[in-house]
Amino acid sequence: MTVLSAMNGWLWLAAALVLAAVELLLPGWLFMGLAGAAGVMAVLLLSGLWTAGLPLTLLATAALAAVIWLVLHRIAGPRRPQDRDR
Repeated sequence: MTVLSAMNGWLWLAAALVLAAVELLLPGWLFMGLAGAAGVMAVLLLSGLWTAGLPLTLLATAALAAVIWLVLHRIAGPRRPQDRDR
């Protein structure tokens, strides 16, 4: 593992934490999917399992974010307006 890829892993982890903090301020599962995908990519980069370039990394992160969002949406269910009153 090169120093640059390890540094990139830490940057992805920082981005995941920032996105998770944004999710706390603006709940809606969108940022949680992005935070989860960035966290997974950080682990893959730091462990040396992911060595692809930036374009493929961004594409894989976007696909992973969509999958995580769909899973969270399936688990938590859609937000209905009447649920906010309870």
